[in-house]
Amino acid sequence: MDNVAVVVDDLEAAVAFFTALGMELEGEARIEGAVADRMLGLDGVRSAIAMMRTPDGHGKLELTKFHAPAAVTAAPLDPPPHTLGLHRVMFAVDDLDDTIARLRRHGAELLGEVARYEDAYRLCNLRGPSGIIVALAERIGQVS
Repeated sequence: MDNVAVVVDDLEAAVAFFTALGMELEGEARIEGAVADRMLGLDGVRSAIAMMRTPDGHGKLELTKFHAPAAVTAAPLDPPPHTLGLHRVMFAVDDLDDTIARLRRHGAELLGEVARYEDAYRLCNLRGPSGIIVALAERIGQVS
């Protein structure tokens, strides 16, 4: 897999959020023209993208802001975790509590609470920019 793309309404806020999560901005670009129109099946595409890279360099997240045509809002606006389609993006973190605190400064809200899976993981789901569900996993022991 090369990357996962997420459409956002505020590209700057989304970049700040994922930077706080520990990702690095790899690059930004403007995307428009006939190739974009044909690939997406839309007319008059004008968008801005920011490519975010995980610290290990193996994972990428493409954040896309559509200027034209305007992005379409899915219903419901903040779908629950059991909605069909892309469910969430999960990240491994070293310090769950610190990561939650950093992301809350960027508007993240816990969907439930921090849960412990056996003696192996502490886990949670947060809602981030543009309603994106981000899961965090802190390994605390061995999986049985």
